[in-house]
Amino acid sequence: MLRVEVGPDSLFGPENMPYGVFAPPGELFRVGVRLGDTVLDLAALLGDSMFARPDLNAFLAAGPARWRAARERLRELADTALPVEVLHPVHSVRMTLPVTVGDYVDFYASIDHATNLGRLFRPDSEPLLPNWRHLPVGYHGRAGTVVVSGTPVVRPRGQRRTAAGATEFGPSQRLDIEAELGFVVGSGSTLGVPVGVDDFAEHVFGVALVNDWSARDIQAWEYQPLGPFLGKSFATSLSAWVTPLAALAQARVPLPSQEPEPLPYLRATADHGLDIDLAVAWNGHVVSRPPYARMYWSPAQMLAHLTANGACVRPGDLYASGTISGPEPTQRGSFIELSWGGREPIAVGAETRTFLADGDEVTITATAPGAAGRPIGLGDVRGRILPAPQI
Repeated sequence: MLRVEVGPDSLFGPENMPYGVFAPPGELFRVGVRLGDTVLDLAALLGDSMFARPDLNAFLAAGPARWRAARERLRELADTALPVEVLHPVHSVRMTLPVTVGDYVDFYASIDHATNLGRLFRPDSEPLLPNWRHLPVGYHGRAGTVVVSGTPVVRPRGQRRTAAGATEFGPSQRLDIEAELGFVVGSGSTLGVPVGVDDFAEHVFGVALVNDWSARDIQAWEYQPLGPFLGKSFATSLSAWVTPLAALAQARVPLPSQEPEPLPYLRATADHGLDIDLAVAWNGHVVSRPPYARMYWSPAQMLAHLTANGACVRPGDLYASGTISGPEPTQRGSFIELSWGGREPIAVGAETRTFLADGDEVTITATAPGAAGRPIGLGDVRGRILPAPQI
């Protein structure tokens, strides 16, 4: 038996305990939770076959009562000596996607990001389109290209428009990131029955960091009139760790003022804003610190709007916030904003960049207030750019 030691500065104390899917060397994937720098094998520790699977979906489908019971039991066990065979050093295991993603939806919920892009793309018009303050704008993404953190990202090819006005096909020259927060659906809903804005915690299990890689030159040529397509669908990276909503109780904050007042189906009686601070590192150099607390639309409003027409959600579905940006230049969550459309190069160590070069690596991390008086961590989401294949 062995007690897991958690240092006083650890971001993964018993007040956090995020879920992931891991495999020790030479073994199959199964569900675990992280405590300090150790992964606890839940199937072996709890004797529950629900966790002897390569995804969290069965546990998510079990619902909030089951989530609470598991969390309470794990927090009790975190203070005891545990069998050595259920303990695995976090750096010795392989990680895979924590959920099988059935549907993926991406929103556009940051007023600072939307304003910046409006100024870049429509300099002679109002930066926000008329509908933006009335509903959480979003698009349906491609679930099949959601990949776990650490998966290399191959530079996409696509059609784009040249400065001379001609069209050409080739590798994206303006490859970008979007630093986002993802929300993992636990309990599904019934087709035809919307999810109420205050029922958020009954349906969403937890949060995970997302990087929605974006080919801005492909996107700019294709996105009107139907919106994002090939410029987005080639890869979306998801953290290997899902932090339960229960671990974020101390991070709840009010939303910024919403004007005009949202329609009744988007009005919540509880605070659904989240005080989460992100950091974006480009080749190991932090270039931005986006604040999630600035987001205009809450995850509860996103879910209510996503299902307002009767669309249903299922365990393992993922929806993301869209790029998280703040009002300051150092708080912008995409490189198109940081470089102001490529016109203002960014210092990345001794080099400068506007958009991503082959070989570049981006790592996004985040922290939030925790119940023990110290921050908790949301893991990281990483990706390195590989050259486009020769065709």
